[in-house]
Amino acid sequence: MFAGIDIASERHVLARLDEQGAPIGKPTPFSEDREGYDTLLRLLGPAPVLVVMEATGHYWKNVFAVLTAAGHDVALLNPLVSRRFQDAKLERTKTDAIDATALARFGFERRPSPSHLHDEAVENLRELVRHRDRLQQDFEARILQLHRLVDLTFPEFTRYVHGLDTRLATSLLADYPTARAFAAATPRRIARLRYARTRLVGAELAEQLVNAAKRSIGQHHGATYEMQARHICQDLDLWRERLAEIDRDIARIIDGHELGKLLLTVNSIGPQTAARIIAAVGDPARFKSASAFAAYVGVVPGLKQSGKQNARRAKLAPLGNARLRRALWMPVLGAVRRDPWLQNFFDRLKASGKPHKVALIAAMRKMLMAIYSVAKNRRPFVPITEQGRAA
Repeated sequence: MFAGIDIASERHVLARLDEQGAPIGKPTPFSEDREGYDTLLRLLGPAPVLVVMEATGHYWKNVFAVLTAAGHDVALLNPLVSRRFQDAKLERTKTDAIDATALARFGFERRPSPSHLHDEAVENLRELVRHRDRLQQDFEARILQLHRLVDLTFPEFTRYVHGLDTRLATSLLADYPTARAFAAATPRRIARLRYARTRLVGAELAEQLVNAAKRSIGQHHGATYEMQARHICQDLDLWRERLAEIDRDIARIIDGHELGKLLLTVNSIGPQTAARIIAAVGDPARFKSASAFAAYVGVVPGLKQSGKQNARRAKLAPLGNARLRRALWMPVLGAVRRDPWLQNFFDRLKASGKPHKVALIAAMRKMLMAIYSVAKNRRPFVPITEQGRAA
C-alpha cells in the first residue's frame, strides 16, 4: 500500500492507494493529537506502508516519529518536487484531499527512498542555529530602533562612539539615554563608567560627550525617549549574553562531534560555519559526489540559451540552500585573502580575466569540494600547497 499525507498545523489529510495504484476509500482527515494518530495507524494497518509527505515547517516531525516507530517507511519531499509533479499531471484544482492523493500517487509511481532523521547532535545544532538566527534578527532590529532614538535625542553621539551595537555604546546610553542626561552629568562620573566588565570610558571621551551634549540639538527630548533607550539597551545586553551562551553550546557540540572537528581543519571554517553546514545537510558525505553537494548548496551555473537569447555567461542557479550559501560567504572572503590554498586559485582566475564575483563563486565551490572530501574520507584537511603543488 502507498499513502500520502497533506501536512497542516492542526489537521492532516491521509490518502491511500493499493499496490495497483487504485484509491482505497476517500481521503481521510485526522487531527494532531493522540486520537488522530490512532486513526492514522488504524487506517494504514500493520503492514509496512510507503508514506509520502512534504517537509512542511515543523508540523511533519511528530507524524514522522509516530509512523517510523510503527514500522512504516516515510519519504519526505521538498515541496517544490511535489508541486512540479502535480503540475506535470495538469492538476488545476488544489485541495488538501487532492494534495494528499498526489503525494500517494508520487509514491506509487516514483518509489522514493525512505528518509531518515539526523542524530541528536545534528538536530541540536539545527535548533541552536535557528534560535541564534532569530535572536540575531531581533538584536539587529533593536539596533535600528536605538539609532532612531539617538538620531532624535543626541545625534552627535555617534561622532564619538562608533557603532551602537558595541558594549561601550549601550553602557553609556543605558545610564545616559539622551543629550539632556549627558549634559546634566559630570565628565568625571561618566569617565568612571565601566563597560565590558573591566574597561573604563575614560576622561577624554567623557569630556567630549558632555561638551557635545550641552550644544546638542536634541536636548528638548525628555523622559519618554529616555525610557525607550534604556529598555533597548537592556534588551541588547540580554541578547548579547544569550548569543554568547548559544555560541558556547555550539562550540561544545562541535568539539564532541567527529565530523564537526574535522570541518574545523578546513581553513577559515570556524565552529559557527561548521555548525551551519552540519545543521543544513547532516553529513555532506551522504551526497553521491562533491558536485551533487555543490548543486544542493546552489553553487552551480544556470546557463539559459533559447531562440534569440544567447547568454554568454551563466548566472548562479536560483535553486539551492541560500542560507548555507550566506553562511559560507564570509569564510570564502577570508580564505581568498589569507589562505594560500584558495588565494592562489582565486588569483589565477582573476589573472585569466574572470570577473571578481565569478572568481568568488568558483572559490566557494572549491571550498565545498574540500568540505566534501573531509566528510567523505573522514580525514583532516590538508591543503595541496603543503604537499609542494599549486593549490
